Amino acid sequence: MLEDKNQERTSLEKLGEFGLIEHLTKNLPVHQKSTEKGIGDDAAVLDFQNQKTLISTDLLVEGVHFDLSYMPLKHLGYKAVMVNLSDIYAMNARATQITVSIAVSNRFPLEAIEALYDGITLACKNHKVDLIGGDTTSSTTGLLISITAIGKADESNIIYRSGAKPNDLLVVSGDLGGAYMGLQVLEREKEVFKVNPNSQPDLEPYSYIVERQLKPEARKDISGLLQVLGVQPTSMIDISDGLSSEILHLCKNSEVGCNLYEDKIPLDPTVISSCEEFKIDSTMVALSGGEDYELLFTVDQKDFDKIKGNPNLSIIGHMTDASEGSHLITRGNTKIPLTAQGWNSFQS
Repeated sequence: MLEDKNQERTSLEKLGEFGLIEHLTKNLPVHQKSTEKGIGDDAAVLDFQNQKTLISTDLLVEGVHFDLSYMPLKHLGYKAVMVNLSDIYAMNARATQITVSIAVSNRFPLEAIEALYDGITLACKNHKVDLIGGDTTSSTTGLLISITAIGKADESNIIYRSGAKPNDLLVVSGDLGGAYMGLQVLEREKEVFKVNPNSQPDLEPYSYIVERQLKPEARKDISGLLQVLGVQPTSMIDISDGLSSEILHLCKNSEVGCNLYEDKIPLDPTVISSCEEFKIDSTMVALSGGEDYELLFTVDQKDFDKIKGNPNLSIIGHMTDASEGSHLITRGNTKIPLTAQGWNSFQS
């Protein structure tokens, strides 16, 4: 839940905007040499010398992107950073700095915002990025978080969505569907709690998929892994809205088609068992669930031997000529057109 009723509450009104910023950021270490000036002036100053700069931003809104009835604020802070760093890693770049802006209603005491920033600070520590600025303001509609991530890369290493060619292999990191099924478990327990507030949910059997929803980890490691393997992807994207949506983005931007093989989609056993419990098709979950924050990329066929059998990577299909379209090849060898059915915040 949002907070313990017996917990001490410090009103944000006492601190004011600048006092709050100073309080939350006073002990932040600097991880990057490129951070010449962080928080404390009108603007941050960064020096990347001869490398390209990458910038991405995301906005998270309470009631649309997260539910504080089961999302701890520390986890939310961590996840909000991961969502943004994932976009930088999807360009085969190194994340270096973030800015954080929040809007909060007066129902949040200082201690709640401290918990949020504890998660943000932990994410910065784990991924060696610097928090260099942002903004705070009041809100009449709950909590809003906007994070901008900054990264750097040599021009020759940046991977776009537009470089895939016919016959390239389609590869994904990790496994899929866990975040969506974790959400189903949390939503179910929320409904049980509404009926019986004294109930204590046993989430132990679902710990992996619940963590995939509440505390995802952006795949910083994949760029280094591919470098060690001597593989340069031809296109890349992160999986935020579901596998089918991301494949179609690659196909559109690269002007190619795709054959995705159902039996090659990586699924954790917990995902399979929870899908059976909820009577949901596991392939549909992988295609449309979203929020896995794994990396989806294409490689030249000549790199097959370098990546086959790697426990971090799964070859799930191949790109085709655009005229062939994008299809799912089912376990029964039926060809079904791929459609983008991922999460859409504008749907009612």
